[in-house]
Amino acid sequence: MIITKQKGTEKILEMLAGARKVFLVGCGDCAKTCGTGGEEEVAAMAEFLRTNGKTVTGTAVPDATCVSSQTKTALAKHKQALKGSDAVLVFACGSGVQCVKEADRAGLDVFPGCDSLYAALVDDSKSFAQVCRACGDCLLDVTEAVCPVARCAKGLLNGPCGGQVQGKCEVDSERDCVWVLIYNRLKEKGRLDRLRRRRAPKDHAAVRKTVLRAEDLGALSRKKSA
Repeated sequence: MIITKQKGTEKILEMLAGARKVFLVGCGDCAKTCGTGGEEEVAAMAEFLRTNGKTVTGTAVPDATCVSSQTKTALAKHKQALKGSDAVLVFACGSGVQCVKEADRAGLDVFPGCDSLYAALVDDSKSFAQVCRACGDCLLDVTEAVCPVARCAKGLLNGPCGGQVQGKCEVDSERDCVWVLIYNRLKEKGRLDRLRRRRAPKDHAAVRKTVLRAEDLGALSRKKSA
């Protein structure tokens, strides 16, 4: 999931300085889980904006705002409210904000109510752990499903640095050294030979800047496996 945090109220009011009538869009998926854009958070923001002189023309919370079809359907139900609005404030990740903009037919200003932070998993204590940077060149098959790109403070690809102490990271003593974790998992599986293969520096160009469709991704996968 994508972890987000709400922008500060001062920043939100600053963005909306030229807008009197505002429509709010949330997200029923990641932002809801983060407590930044679900029904409750959108309702609370609507109340805050009203107390600060704004007219909230309506709200919508698609199940997943980053899914274009869902966002288009949700906004279509509020067509008249949107026509009477000056701006749309979106409480979702950056993808969700852009989906709203693409679905907007009224030419409104579309503003982000959240900052996108990172991709994460949600653990049993409901905490968010950064585990993926969407680098475009996944090596989890080599590292026993533990990502050193995201979970190593230095992004090291060939083992730990000299600063780890008793399995803890020198940058953050509360954090386990991810390479010690990887080593222990590989040792348990009898796969330490994987550590003898040296990995080249990360090719950041692997993150494609082009627009891809689901079938495109499937075609790329088939090509690589051929």
